[in-house]
Amino acid sequence: MKKIKNVIKKSDKKKLTIYLVLRALVIFCMIRELFLGNIMNALLCVLSLILFLIPMFVEKTFKVDLPNTLEIIIMLFIFSAEILGEINSFYLKIENFDTILHTLNGFLCAGVGLSLVDLLNNKVESFNLSPVFIVIVAFCFSMTVGVFWEFFEYGMDKYMGVDMQKDTYVSKIKTVELDENKSNDVITIDNITETIIVDKELNVTQISGYLDIGLHDTMDDLKVNFVGAAIFSAFGYVYLKTKEKFKFIKNFVIVKK
Repeated sequence: MKKIKNVIKKSDKKKLTIYLVLRALVIFCMIRELFLGNIMNALLCVLSLILFLIPMFVEKTFKVDLPNTLEIIIMLFIFSAEILGEINSFYLKIENFDTILHTLNGFLCAGVGLSLVDLLNNKVESFNLSPVFIVIVAFCFSMTVGVFWEFFEYGMDKYMGVDMQKDTYVSKIKTVELDENKSNDVITIDNITETIIVDKELNVTQISGYLDIGLHDTMDDLKVNFVGAAIFSAFGYVYLKTKEKFKFIKNFVIVKK
């Protein structure tokens, strides 16, 4: 009870309500997945519950204040990515769902990057950085997070047998691998209508077009991460320069207590 009271004291009603509702939905989803025998999905629910605690952990450990808006968006992002996207297949059912999340991720991570640089910049009086440098570092921080996330997706696909880097059907490929002379000439195969896949047990699978295994998905994710990071960096620069314009940026900037 004491811990719950402390949470209530530090949080406004809106943030606390959203946190409790999302937590209840995740617990309900976890129970459902356990009844259905989907252990991996149940573990994703457990992971989501742990991730919900990150904002409070960061505030307590590093003695900083996360804006309520940022905390709410982080919780909604986690719920959307894990519960809606992975467990309920929104990535496949809703067009551009993955694109929206990766764009938002780029935006939020740039905010975190700007916060880190600004906090370090304000910690030492003799160490002063220009707004341009701060937003460049914030942008690079966001892109680095995006790249490491793609590393994580690749690792999960390769070693855990999942499919986080979604595949894409293409009708045209260019490759030097099919060059019999090994002269590095590009071989183009266009208007591919079907591909026949035969495994070692001679099972045959026929698909429409050629199946790209994740490259297009990865590059699309990085492109929209770039867009999100660039948008925040542009607004962040003006905010740091003037401290007056685009004050909404303060809703995404972590500050010291």
